[in-house]
Amino acid sequence: MDLVSMTSDRGDEKNENYLRRGKEMLEVTLKSIGDAVIVTDVAGLVTFLNPVAERLTGWPMADARHQPFERIFHIVNEHTGAPVDHPVARVLETGGIVELANHTILITRDGRRVPIDDSGAPVRLANGETVGIVVVFRDVTERKRAEHEHAWLAALVDSSDDAIASKTLQGIVTSWNPAATRLFGYEPAQIVGQPITTIIPPELHAEEVEILARLRRGERIEHYETVRVAKDGHRIDISLTVSPIRGEDGTVIGASKIARDITERKRTERLLREADRQKDEFLATLAHELRNPLAPICAAAELLKHAKGLAPELRAATAILERQARQMTHLVDDLLDMSRITSGRIRLHPEPIELAELLKSVIDTHRQSVESARHRVSFAQSSGPVHVSGDRIRLTQVFSNVLHNAVKYTPPGGGIGIGLRKEGGQASVSIRDNGIGIPPEMLDHIFEPFAQLDRSFERPDGGLGIGLTLARKLIELHEGRIEAKSAGRGQGTEFRIHLPTLAEIPAKRASGPREEPDLTLSCRVLIADDNHDAAISLSMLLQSMGHDTRVVHDGIEAVEEAEVFHPEVVLLDLGMPRLDGYEAARKIAGRPWAAATRIVAVTGWGQETDRQRAKEAGFHRHLVKPVDIDALRQVILDGSGRQQDLPS
Repeated sequence: MDLVSMTSDRGDEKNENYLRRGKEMLEVTLKSIGDAVIVTDVAGLVTFLNPVAERLTGWPMADARHQPFERIFHIVNEHTGAPVDHPVARVLETGGIVELANHTILITRDGRRVPIDDSGAPVRLANGETVGIVVVFRDVTERKRAEHEHAWLAALVDSSDDAIASKTLQGIVTSWNPAATRLFGYEPAQIVGQPITTIIPPELHAEEVEILARLRRGERIEHYETVRVAKDGHRIDISLTVSPIRGEDGTVIGASKIARDITERKRTERLLREADRQKDEFLATLAHELRNPLAPICAAAELLKHAKGLAPELRAATAILERQARQMTHLVDDLLDMSRITSGRIRLHPEPIELAELLKSVIDTHRQSVESARHRVSFAQSSGPVHVSGDRIRLTQVFSNVLHNAVKYTPPGGGIGIGLRKEGGQASVSIRDNGIGIPPEMLDHIFEPFAQLDRSFERPDGGLGIGLTLARKLIELHEGRIEAKSAGRGQGTEFRIHLPTLAEIPAKRASGPREEPDLTLSCRVLIADDNHDAAISLSMLLQSMGHDTRVVHDGIEAVEEAEVFHPEVVLLDLGMPRLDGYEAARKIAGRPWAAATRIVAVTGWGQETDRQRAKEAGFHRHLVKPVDIDALRQVILDGSGRQQDLPS
């Protein structure tokens, strides 16, 4: 071999080594980069995969070498599933660098679907000859997930019916969704970059300062009801929820706000409040109008009851008259109590109560109706004295309502059993009858307002259907419960009332001998009522008790007659013509001779506001028509001093 040949051989060897070293360096480089790389020859056959490409495609280098590129790199459209032109073909076609469209999915050897981004480029020698194609691609699953979440949230915000906006901690608006535009009238271009106070009434700017301060502390403000101003100036009632937005380091950098238009709800609430007020006024007026005729009826019945020489049939008629008037008064009181309870205006006056004593009193009160129906009533107590803390009047009302139901729905000659026992820390009162019973489908409804048994179970005195509702609500106010049980039609009914007992039994107060009132004491009583029947019947009743009475029918006459008569007791109706009872009371109370005169309201108006107004006008007592005879007698006979406080 000559020198030239030897020199040539050494040069070729050097070039081969250089090329081999370059190829090895290129492969090492391609293997070490983070993206997947596939290299093909100009025929589209795979010559190289780096480890990332092996992992993503599922094809190891040994299996992929010399395979058609499209077999190794199987790509489809994310949404349609249609095949996508692979980059090798497009590079060969265009001769330049190409990138795939978005939404490309790589289907791996084992069938997995991997969203990718990729690009392809020709591999050229120094002379410009294309010797292969290199395809670089990457897994964009996380990016797609983030994009999807962002798009989903954006769509959610844009499609929300609630106004959604964001702002900086300086109160500058940074985003504004379509619902915010609909609600407030500002387009995003008009409000983004502007202070949020643009939509806040001037008098509420301090409210925004406080909200921003709370946000800086990381607090969330939920369902905050306030007012905002729309672009056209009209005010909007909104419910506002404001949440802090935190940066990557956890610090609060802004706030998102969700505003819901509650204008309609507020309007409905105002209408409901107005309807409730009108209902209360109607019930109060109804009660007043019903009590006015009831007053003379009850007074006349009381007068007849004590009349001497009354024929038996008239005495029986008087008893009927008295019972029905009492029932009507009971219905009126129940109606008003329902209104007070549902509006939260009823107040309890608790005191220690021995239940057996109270139950016996209730039985005595109903004795006349029980005897008229020829019922047998028994009372049994299985333990010693049982004490509860309760409002005596209201608990009496509860047990009376339940006992009244038992009497009403038990055929003549039936039996009613009342039991009392103590169960742990609870007092249990049972009122059981053998009457018509309650159908199973009605047991869940009998405590609902105005609930009645079906027509086949109606009684002539069916009532309003609120007695049991009232009983349940009153027992719940005492932190107790009431339940009903019945085996069905004709099987009777049992009501159980449970009340918490007192931990300590109160000591009985020592009482001296009771001083009986002097029933022969005569008082001068002035009666003023524009209802002539009410005034005259009350006068006749008081005269039958031995009192000296005068009757007038308006406030001016009351003041004039009082100046002449100097009454010891004045019974004033409140709604009289010319001068109402309030003003008449003030004028009479201001006279020097009236220092010891007791001024009593006798009226059909029995709301708490009526009692308070009467107290402020100087009345010593407030009696609701029809007046309880014992209460009236006590007022007349109480000559030892005034009642300074009106009873509730």
